[in-house]
Amino acid sequence: MTIIITILLAIAGIISLLLIIALFMKKVHYVRREIIINAPLHKVFDYIKLIQNQEKFNKWAAADADRIKEFKGTDGTKGFIYAWSGNKKAGQGEKEIISIIEGKRIETEMRFVKPMVAVAKVIMETESLAENQTKVYWSNESSLFYPLNIMVPMIEKMMAKEMDISLLNLKKILENNPNN
Repeated sequence: MTIIITILLAIAGIISLLLIIALFMKKVHYVRREIIINAPLHKVFDYIKLIQNQEKFNKWAAADADRIKEFKGTDGTKGFIYAWSGNKKAGQGEKEIISIIEGKRIETEMRFVKPMVAVAKVIMETESLAENQTKVYWSNESSLFYPLNIMVPMIEKMMAKEMDISLLNLKKILENNPNN
């Protein structure tokens, strides 16, 4: 019986420690990644401003190819909304274009419903480095409430890896297909 009590006390101690640690951890996660694409700025920006094109390179979009999709408005313009509902990994939510600075920046807001309620600000920016070379910056920022904020370092690491994969996918699409 003392072994069971010892185990239960150890578990309670670990949970208490994690809850205390979470009190002092940041609640906002922010990830910014970048890549250089050998294509002119107008080609790159015209491609990434379309949310439906983002489906072709975004790693998270590949989480469920059979998810239900709904589009409202004109893609590539302020107010366009892409909503999805998919499997456990893809979840459910919507992405809305909040603002566009033509040739420079697209800002979107992602509103997740499942697997948990959350809102993220996602920005993609372009910078011309040369006539046929464009740098793409991609950032994602969101908040997690206590005690879920204990996962912020893990989320930042995972998101950076997945964003890098998505940016490499984008690079391949734009450099290997002259029609995009």
